[in-house]
Amino acid sequence: MPDPADLANERVDHRFKALPPDADGLTVGELSAQRRNLFTGGYTTPVLALSAESVEHNLRLLETYAERHGLAFAPHGKTSMAPQLFDRQLAHGAWGITAAMPHQARVYRAHGIARIFLANEVVDAAALRWLAAELDADPDFRVICYVDSVRGAELMDEALRAAGAGRPLDVVVELAAGTTGRTGVRTEAECAAVADAVAASPTLRLVGVAGYEGTMPGADADRVREWLHRLVGLAADFDKAGRFDPAVGEIVVSAGGSEWFDAVADVFEGIPELSLPVLKLLRSGAYVSHDDGQYREKTPFNRIPEEGALQPAFRLWSQVVSRPTAGQAFTNAGKRDAAHDLHLPEAQVVRDGRTGEIRAAEGITVTGLSDQHAWLRTEPGAAVEVGDWVGMGLSHPCTSFDKWQLIPLVEADGTVVDHIRTFF
Repeated sequence: MPDPADLANERVDHRFKALPPDADGLTVGELSAQRRNLFTGGYTTPVLALSAESVEHNLRLLETYAERHGLAFAPHGKTSMAPQLFDRQLAHGAWGITAAMPHQARVYRAHGIARIFLANEVVDAAALRWLAAELDADPDFRVICYVDSVRGAELMDEALRAAGAGRPLDVVVELAAGTTGRTGVRTEAECAAVADAVAASPTLRLVGVAGYEGTMPGADADRVREWLHRLVGLAADFDKAGRFDPAVGEIVVSAGGSEWFDAVADVFEGIPELSLPVLKLLRSGAYVSHDDGQYREKTPFNRIPEEGALQPAFRLWSQVVSRPTAGQAFTNAGKRDAAHDLHLPEAQVVRDGRTGEIRAAEGITVTGLSDQHAWLRTEPGAAVEVGDWVGMGLSHPCTSFDKWQLIPLVEADGTVVDHIRTFF
């Protein structure tokens, strides 16, 4: 496997937007070591920055939360697709990293991730051949994969047999979060049928149950908890029926996105004693950067403020390039630079183009995005002119990270201390 430190040896050039033109030819590590200032060190606008302090705060908070509630933690890596952040999540106690797609798992393996929770049913024969080869090549590698249909189990078995898999693939039956939710088995009886299909396959091994409450239509605290109790009950029923081979060592029960992990913690605390130890696996991923929209509004920490608060770590800086009227301004960041699938960016601060002073973006609202422009409405008295930098908050994390291949990690005084490489 490549050393994750090799990321620092990648050369800076035109492939990475916003990096200083005079840094071409330097390695990422060399540029980071120069500790340039984001505003005066040659970075071009628009530029997405991650707050070094907020990222560290968020990593520590979820580590502490998981420990306090007896949860293992496999944060969803599709949020950032950034191995440097994976390393830090693992250093802060993560059990492993969650993936949604086989290509994400390939990125993880290329950077040495030893435990992957693949939260999707994989029926692609080529991907299953790759998984079988990875498992056979590395006895320390563990992957757990969803299964949510009898046909899926059959396809997985066929592909793994054809690949000559030497180790069984660990699977968890996915219980759908509601009858009209996204993926997953709808009823307990159907779950049992899927578990029977797994038991009939020598290439699959049932290790637990899982699901994702985040896509439940009309989700509220009562409905989410009701579903979580069903999930726990399914694990207990499977155990009572002797569906878990003692050789698996532990029973996996997994749920938890970034909106309901408090409910997961509460319900999982009441998991009854089973025949094997239980791995209570939380999978929230957006926490690492948090945001200024979707998760600011819906984070469980709003309900449990005594447990702490996440900090939004993203700020997109762009420059005012047009001030055509007293009520309008345009900056040079648009849909190619900013997440816009859930909320428009939020103008937060202005850095004066003449003095460098940073002030609140009073009277300035982002009303729309073009491909390369943000449309700003400016109220009477709003102090903004061509050349000023406007710092914007973003929502949501997954579609913020994926627009940038190399993201400056910036301290509060503007010093760039690292650059985070993404692999979308």
